[in-house]
Amino acid sequence: MNFNADQYFDLLFPEDVALAHINETIKNAGMPEISVAPGYGRLLTLLVSVSHSKRVLEIGALGGYSGVCLARGLTSEGTLTSLELREDFAHVAQSNMNACGFGGQVSYRIGDAKKSLQQLADEGERFDFFFIDADKENYPQYLEWCINLANDGALIAADNTLLRGRILDVTKQGPSVMAVRKFNETIANHPQLLGVHLPAYDGLALARVSVPGIRT
Repeated sequence: MNFNADQYFDLLFPEDVALAHINETIKNAGMPEISVAPGYGRLLTLLVSVSHSKRVLEIGALGGYSGVCLARGLTSEGTLTSLELREDFAHVAQSNMNACGFGGQVSYRIGDAKKSLQQLADEGERFDFFFIDADKENYPQYLEWCINLANDGALIAADNTLLRGRILDVTKQGPSVMAVRKFNETIANHPQLLGVHLPAYDGLALARVSVPGIRT
């Protein structure tokens, strides 16, 4: 049997029973089965851990798969704030976070993420790590909000930056494609970002934020 590169590396790791269970709860709840890829889930855990991030913001909770991956990188004092449009999705995510022992470290804000981001800004909140995995048409706006809410040196990660190959097809000009192309270009060119794009799975963007006037 032949495998692609993503499958080959995934098979090197033992099955993650907790994450497999989360995928089952997502499926059983009739939710979209679009959680972050296993390899990128492991990467999120690694990045939160090595960056010593204490405050993490997730845009798009779905069923809690990425939330668990992010929380695994936190110390016991770290916190995760998760934005989710749908209350029923957030309920599933919270249940899965509870089952994995992270329920006390996560808080959910339900509703339009742009409004929640404005509320966080109004409250003076700042974060060390961001994960964007929500509606693609708003990726450029979410990126700007993350930059505005970032502590100096904060990391930003965003999933699905290839949109299953549609980004590479010049004939595709739909709103989601155009928005993610703009997002990808901003990661590469924004003066406050040191960015990189990873082409595995469905694409992942990573960037480090530099806050003007602060030296680290």
